[in-house]
Amino acid sequence: MNSQTTSTKGVTIKGPLVPAYEKILTDDAIRFLVDLHRKFEALRKNLLLEREKVQQEIEKGNFPDYPQETAVVRTSDWIVAPIPADLQNRRVEITGPVDRKMIINALNSGAKVFMADFEDATSPNWKNVMEGQVNLHDAIRRKIDFQAPNGKSYKLRENIAVLKVRPRGWHLVEKHFWVDGEPISASLFDFGLYFFHNAKALLAKGSGPYFYLPKLESYKEARLWNQVFEHAQKELDLSKRTIKATVLIETILAAFQMDEILFELRDHIVGLNAGRWDYIFSVIKKFKKYPKFIMPDRSQVSMEVPFMRAYAQSLVKVCHRREAHAIGGMSAFIPAKEEAVNQLAINKVQADKRLEATSGYDGTWVAHPFLIPIAKEEFKKVLGQKPHQKEVKREDVQVKASDLLNVTIDGGKITEAGLRTNINVGILYIESWLNGTGAAALYNLMEDAATAEISRAQVWQWLHIEGTILDDGRAITLELYKSFLEDEVEKIKMLLGENRVSEGNLKHAVSLFDQLVRKKEFEEFLTLSAYELL
Repeated sequence: MNSQTTSTKGVTIKGPLVPAYEKILTDDAIRFLVDLHRKFEALRKNLLLEREKVQQEIEKGNFPDYPQETAVVRTSDWIVAPIPADLQNRRVEITGPVDRKMIINALNSGAKVFMADFEDATSPNWKNVMEGQVNLHDAIRRKIDFQAPNGKSYKLRENIAVLKVRPRGWHLVEKHFWVDGEPISASLFDFGLYFFHNAKALLAKGSGPYFYLPKLESYKEARLWNQVFEHAQKELDLSKRTIKATVLIETILAAFQMDEILFELRDHIVGLNAGRWDYIFSVIKKFKKYPKFIMPDRSQVSMEVPFMRAYAQSLVKVCHRREAHAIGGMSAFIPAKEEAVNQLAINKVQADKRLEATSGYDGTWVAHPFLIPIAKEEFKKVLGQKPHQKEVKREDVQVKASDLLNVTIDGGKITEAGLRTNINVGILYIESWLNGTGAAALYNLMEDAATAEISRAQVWQWLHIEGTILDDGRAITLELYKSFLEDEVEKIKMLLGENRVSEGNLKHAVSLFDQLVRKKEFEEFLTLSAYELL
């Protein structure tokens, strides 16, 4: 990897600087990033250390609860700052990676909001990250187009979705951009470049710099984002409350601090989102060594099981009490060639979105344009012409800490098919990620890092908690896992074809998955190890 110094002291760029990146990595933008790093990096690191301390307490049997020190925040009356007009109606949002074609299609999709994702849906190689910034820069100025190899042209329509951007989480770094001898936070890199170049252009169009914030584990991490926002606005001479953000509640620890997260970001926050897949992963990860937290096959952990229902309803109640929007979780289905398969999936999506709408949610997520009219229809039945339903306060909901931690699922089973699917999907996703694709279409579902994390976390837990058995009575042993692994790798080879297998990333994916599930100590995120291979 070639290193290149810049005119800004202390900065080294370790990724290639092609001409297209020049409008993004300007001297002023680099100085803005350096300033963010020097002001906030120490605090970011301290907060990551706090995550480790909390995990150590859980390992000792001290399970999370609603924080005593913030009781006054939960019991007092306050509301979030006013929400901009173009974020009032968010009944269907679409998400996806930041490649050029995807951005055009998503903005044209008919969804109210498009979340351009630098996080779980993007494999963060230097090319993807930098081209993503270029693509968003061009889209905001309506200078984006794309021509496919088959000659088909893609251009923006007159009316497009509102744009939101999800930077990578606090735990990640951008290894291609170093400041003072260390890599910059990926969160600050993604946020900083996008905000610096586009905030004023968005405001001039009547919109604004809008963000989704991923994987927060505490209100202190939300406070850090608030400090970043305040500093960034000041540096660009923008008004307070210019930045608006939605926080994904996708960790079990954040579920105990939803009021506090809203409070810390009250000048900038517009809502919370029920990030269901990462949430399931978080529960497995945090309580991975406890037999009572063993979950059945991933497909059996629906939004209707008790601990997920408690989390989902609590989110609506907290948001609406504070005049913030509650946004539902992802439907990951993508259309298949078989109509019977499609109809079955459509029925499930309808039921899922109906549950969200009748529970009080103001909007929801989908992964594919095919699902937009289905989701819209279910929310229309409940909302009618209203932009949201924040008047639904859900005062009937009373969620205790024990409800959030009760993962008992009646009739839940670990099956051979479930174990094989986790192995197969986990490997296929990592292979796709290493090839540069962070949102992978696998078996009629759009898999991203969150769903892949569930797969490998479950296999790790089932292997490492002695006595875990399949529904047919067989113990889940290393020997059983190895035999399934061999079978699934052969199936994957047949699926991918000789040319793709010969490219080499399947070998790396199998090796990485195998290492992750065998290791005595659980790796926090599979992307940390995978990033070293990019």
